[in-house]
Amino acid sequence: MTFMDFTRAEWASLRAATPLTLAPEDLERIRGLNDRLSQDEVEQVHLPISRLLNLQVAAVQQLNRATDTFLGRPSALRPYVIGIAGSVAVGKSTTARLLQALLSRWPDHPRVDLVTTDGFLYPNAVLEARGLMDRKGFPESYDRRRLLAFVWELKAGLPRVSAPVYSHLAYDIVPGAEQVVGRPDVVIVEGLNVLQTGDGRPGAVATTVVSDFFDFAIFVDADETDVERWYVERFLALRDTVFRDPQSYFHRYAALADAEAAKEARRIWRTINLVNLRTNIAPTRDRANLILEKGPDHSVRRVRLRR
Repeated sequence: MTFMDFTRAEWASLRAATPLTLAPEDLERIRGLNDRLSQDEVEQVHLPISRLLNLQVAAVQQLNRATDTFLGRPSALRPYVIGIAGSVAVGKSTTARLLQALLSRWPDHPRVDLVTTDGFLYPNAVLEARGLMDRKGFPESYDRRRLLAFVWELKAGLPRVSAPVYSHLAYDIVPGAEQVVGRPDVVIVEGLNVLQTGDGRPGAVATTVVSDFFDFAIFVDADETDVERWYVERFLALRDTVFRDPQSYFHRYAALADAEAAKEARRIWRTINLVNLRTNIAPTRDRANLILEKGPDHSVRRVRLRR
């Protein structure tokens, strides 16, 4: 796979005259826990991405209309689907929320929905029965059939498509809850597994995969040592906030001292998340259309665009 490489300055020049439509308070709301997101980063990295995607959305919409005209049928709204992949703690959720906000401010596609694949994890009861609780986030922990059906229905332009809802507080699927997606202009699908081609079995390759339904895919990348540090920092921040809620699945970590909490975070990272990154996530990087390479300070230092 051939990519064009851009330094941050080279990529920033491709912004052209794209205006920044987000206020400082918008960036504060979008920024994830322990993420660093400056206005310069938005202007130099994400505004050019939004310009590229805006051009691509317009082109795909025009192509769809041309096909409908040829077939002599009414033009149907089929959303442009963007996949965003990357490791735990690399900042892909912040990237997804930021692009949602930027793209929704373009006049030709104001309705932009964001769906995370967390909702397609099997419920904890199923994972426990299958001995997969320590492999949450691995390909085999997802209801792949349901996720595939969801993205197929999206691209088919069905008027109402629903996704399950995941609670990070309970660390489980919310029974009976659903996120309804009703023919938006753009849908962003964000998750660890969105570019994977197998179901977790050694050597298994699926005939149809989630990314088959993507119009564009982004991979957020960083050095393993940096992502581990960010993961530990986020774990410590959660220990002082969300984990203190008695309803939190991780409430048992709230009373840990700094050294104990950091040690436990590194254990979880190295035995679960790093294994998943090396085995399942990183190998999908070159399947993306755009790779954002982050430096130690969490800022994007290089952009790679597939030719």
